[in-house]
Amino acid sequence: MMNIFRILLLLTITVAYYHNSNAQSLEFDNPIAEKRADPWIYKTDEGFYYLIATVPEYDRIVMRKAKTINGLKNAQEKELWHKHDKGVMGHHIWAPELHRIDGKWYIYFAAGEAENIWNIRMWVLSNSSEDPMEGEWVEEGRIKTQKESFSLDATTFEHRDKRYLIWAQNVREGDNTALVLSEMKDPTTLTGPEIVITEPQFDWERVKYHVNEGPAVIKRNDKIFVSYSASATNHNYCMGLLWIDEGADLLEVSNWNKSPGPVFYTNEDLKRYGPGHNSFTTAEDGETVVMIYHARDYKQILGHELDDPNRATRARVVRWTKSGFPDFMQKKGD
Repeated sequence: MMNIFRILLLLTITVAYYHNSNAQSLEFDNPIAEKRADPWIYKTDEGFYYLIATVPEYDRIVMRKAKTINGLKNAQEKELWHKHDKGVMGHHIWAPELHRIDGKWYIYFAAGEAENIWNIRMWVLSNSSEDPMEGEWVEEGRIKTQKESFSLDATTFEHRDKRYLIWAQNVREGDNTALVLSEMKDPTTLTGPEIVITEPQFDWERVKYHVNEGPAVIKRNDKIFVSYSASATNHNYCMGLLWIDEGADLLEVSNWNKSPGPVFYTNEDLKRYGPGHNSFTTAEDGETVVMIYHARDYKQILGHELDDPNRATRARVVRWTKSGFPDFMQKKGD
């Protein structure tokens, strides 16, 4: 019996070492995509990676597909949808996300109007094809919120047989965005209530603009974590973190916790400026969590930061602390 116990212990240690070593050895050919901001990667059960992101012209939605994360760098890109010439969905095509829900593909994205470019709202496309690079993308219309105001950066997730949406919205008078959460009736319809789970309250969230945006969800260690981005989209852009116990009521604001400081931000020594608007995926091993995000490799921007095209898509491994929280390794380069 003792020999069997030792063998099992040795196997456990070996497997743990293998996974740890595998994660340690992962290297990414950064940047994964030049001039691609607000990146989102969806990994299928078959192991294909789909990258979708904001293009600097803000006029279309594009996608690329590969069998590996590094393979996305040289993968052929395809335009899936183009902005309207007039009216709604006519300007500022921002932050598309790809989701697979009940066997159907959905793209959530933000768009302004051709004649009123800052009248930005959340919109949805759908596609019934097996491969989202193929078939027809159909306009499903707008996600309507209780408050009629500037809204963007929708992300959706499922928890305990219920679907939820988190998005950024102007919920107060003035130039600000908060993160709002609601349950969904279906992939395009909110049921409410719509609760604010974070507003810009700390100094690092209020540099130039009062911003909480770009939410991304990851479940781990009996918690739901929501990363988000804050402040202006220059070198001050950075990431914060929310979390809630998996068993708690997601629609009870008091159940949510918030990091008092940023968890990922500019590191001049590494020439990583304004990192943020991330998503999460897993590496080819199916276990290692990988963060996909954008950043610039220089600080000085000529003109408005939104006119600078050089936010590039990057990838990095996420570690986990002994207490079960994500460690974004602020001092590590990539």
